[in-house]
Amino acid sequence: MKILLFRSGLLALVLLLTQFWATAQLAQNPVIFADVPDMAMIRVGNTYYMSSTTMHLSPGLPIMKSNDLINWQLIGYAYDTLTTTDAMSLTNGKSTYGRGSWASSLRYHNGLYYATTFAQTSGRTHIYTTKNIEKGPWKEISFKPSYHDHSLFFDDDGRTYLIYGAGKLKLVELTADASGVKQGTTEQVLIENASIPSGTGGGLPAEGSQLFKVNGRYYLFNITWPKGGMRTVVIHRADKLAGPWEGRVALQDLGVAQGGLIDTPDGKWYAYLFRDFGGVGRIPYLVPVTWEDGWPVLGENGKVPQTLNLPASKGLIPGIVNSDEFTRKKGEPSLPLVWQWNHNPDNSLWSVTERKGYLRLKTGRTDTSFVMARNTLTQRTIGPECTGATLLDVSNLKDGDFAGLSLLQKNYGLVGVKRENGQNAIVMISAATGKPVEVQRVPLSQKTVYLKAECDFRDRKDTAHFFYSLDGKSWTPIGEPLKMPYTIPHFMGYRFGLFTYATQQPGGFSDFDYFRITNQIAAKE
Repeated sequence: MKILLFRSGLLALVLLLTQFWATAQLAQNPVIFADVPDMAMIRVGNTYYMSSTTMHLSPGLPIMKSNDLINWQLIGYAYDTLTTTDAMSLTNGKSTYGRGSWASSLRYHNGLYYATTFAQTSGRTHIYTTKNIEKGPWKEISFKPSYHDHSLFFDDDGRTYLIYGAGKLKLVELTADASGVKQGTTEQVLIENASIPSGTGGGLPAEGSQLFKVNGRYYLFNITWPKGGMRTVVIHRADKLAGPWEGRVALQDLGVAQGGLIDTPDGKWYAYLFRDFGGVGRIPYLVPVTWEDGWPVLGENGKVPQTLNLPASKGLIPGIVNSDEFTRKKGEPSLPLVWQWNHNPDNSLWSVTERKGYLRLKTGRTDTSFVMARNTLTQRTIGPECTGATLLDVSNLKDGDFAGLSLLQKNYGLVGVKRENGQNAIVMISAATGKPVEVQRVPLSQKTVYLKAECDFRDRKDTAHFFYSLDGKSWTPIGEPLKMPYTIPHFMGYRFGLFTYATQQPGGFSDFDYFRITNQIAAKE
């Protein structure tokens, strides 16, 4: 009897472990635990491509690639510079936080890839094209006006359109090559009030249009946000582009919404959507789709599943974020794709060649605040937790200079070195109240210092801790924990940043030996 019980228990354990192992080999939602909002996605053969929003950052309109819908890597950007206005370049006291380029549309048509976006900052609609989405180059054309949340669409009859707007969705015809608005065309109202199916009253009107044609029928995806409710997927369908259109609520769970449809080579369908998730940003989800009576049905019994029947993620390092030793071999790009500048950089004031194995950030003017300083080099934070660390050489700072490691958002946090009256000090700055406050200062007598920031996004904890070290082994906390709320003025998740700016005189510089990111933290609470 004891042997039988033992065998039964052993069998149950084996079955449990087998089930656990099988689950561990499957993908989990969110598929990317990082700020990758406003996705647009296409499949060309067996390869998937995705664009996203990075607004005021440069370069912009990132392009990502995947072979399985789960494991993504950055392969390029549609543009290096959106526009050279004062606001985009952080000059003359102007900035464009939370603006720049917004939601993009991604298409493949007649051998050309199209990545399109619109920008309040430029007041234009921007169309980027390339024959080689992985290597470029991209050609750009732009025209007025700035068509809000548009969806580029090539119909089977050779005509080309943009669907755009909020609440009242409109249609405008473009030239066949999408190089501009077709001469003589007039804008048409496609759907008078696309928010109606969700019962939106006083909430966010339907926007984020993405149009698809499946088996001869048109499907238009939008997001609404009913007052007192959650972000909601609304789908309209029509047999003709001009309508009539009928709509329904397609998904209302966890606030997962805004995106569109993608199919796999073996005939499966998914909706790619994203979710607002606090300080880490807006994070992508995949939701299985089945078809019933000509409608795409999203989710499992109306819910977003935690597990997907797709290969497991191998992690976001190095495809979405990555460490950098700043050592460059001949022929390598100056900066890997994971890096983006906060606004347009001044390219004369940074280098990875002046001192081998280091990123040098030089000051060329004086600034009054961190958020108005140029040449802060950033990359995403990732969840559920992550750590960013650097080794900083401050030998060449001038009085009034400040250099270090940041977590960039409106309520930012900084740990770095300030030089005042010929003396250096390690300081922690918190802008948790919306205004920067020096929380702690520690004298620094040596030329180098190790800096570290740890981010905890588990269960929306959204808390960061800052540290310094004099030897790279023993770490000392500095300042206070930073709460990291997602704020609309900046409109993106917190980003690690390396910065140097002057407050008294230009001409100083700092050297960063490396930036290293991991998907874990040492400090647990």
